[in-house]
Amino acid sequence: MRQLAILVAVIGLLGVAATWKVTGAPTGGIPATAKDGLSIRVEAKNPFTHLEINRRPNSFQFAIVSDRTGGRRPGVFSRAVEKINLLQPEFVISVGDLIEGYSEDPGAWALEWSEFETKLSHFQMPFFFCPGNHDISNLPMGKEWQRKFGRAYYEFRYQDCLFVVLNTEDEPKKDREYFFTPEQRAWLKQVLENNKDVRWTFVFMHKPVWSITKHKDPADNSTTLGWDEIEASLQGRKHTVFSGHNHVYAKSVRNGMDYYILATTGGASTLTGLKDGKFDHFCWVTMKDSEPIVANILLDGVEDKNIRTVAPNGR
Repeated sequence: MRQLAILVAVIGLLGVAATWKVTGAPTGGIPATAKDGLSIRVEAKNPFTHLEINRRPNSFQFAIVSDRTGGRRPGVFSRAVEKINLLQPEFVISVGDLIEGYSEDPGAWALEWSEFETKLSHFQMPFFFCPGNHDISNLPMGKEWQRKFGRAYYEFRYQDCLFVVLNTEDEPKKDREYFFTPEQRAWLKQVLENNKDVRWTFVFMHKPVWSITKHKDPADNSTTLGWDEIEASLQGRKHTVFSGHNHVYAKSVRNGMDYYILATTGGASTLTGLKDGKFDHFCWVTMKDSEPIVANILLDGVEDKNIRTVAPNGR
């Protein structure tokens, strides 16, 4: 009887040891699984949910900054640059209003552009311009834009996605809300025709022209000003549209596609919060295999690793 008890105890201890070998410490004979750059041991039971890593070769991320001016609040845009650098997107793109403008004094433009370009120099990734009404407020400022940056509307492709920057201030006039010249409309049609094979199209413009229904000139409407033709050109393709100008965040759906009006990245705002759409932020877009995921990142929600530091002893 005593021998039987000892045998049972030994078997029990061996069972505990065997259990520890499987669950508490790695075993030597089970091969690791390598997938998507991840190499890890896979056993009957594992301390993870699955191994479908949330990354694909054609996925990428980019940031969008909104209005810096139109009642600029100093320091906000510089903070945005710092926050974006922490997150390291592939590139940054604007929806316009980069300087205050509304002047015919070339000296004033030069100072404002110099100040802004100094801030841009701190970005650790490419920055793509988009003109706003504060950047091209009149014909002389339009010529200055052309002198400095060349094109006021343009396109590029990245990872089989098409990016289109439009100019809502084409031939700016005081009594006109916006305008797309026939040349810009024809150019867009050709760009879209040449890029039928893209998996998604992103469109950037300063003014949310689809939301503008009141015009100073009774003869102006979405047809005469070119928007109807622009939007018709986008029909039948997967696309997302981003704009700024209003300093109030709003998202709408048109023809099954998302259209965004961003809030501010330093422009005038009462900052009354999310419920009013009034906050400082930048947009963070992750392009997945088949569609983009859009997130809004508030400037107060990103801090670097030194948010709190302590002495080596932890105090």
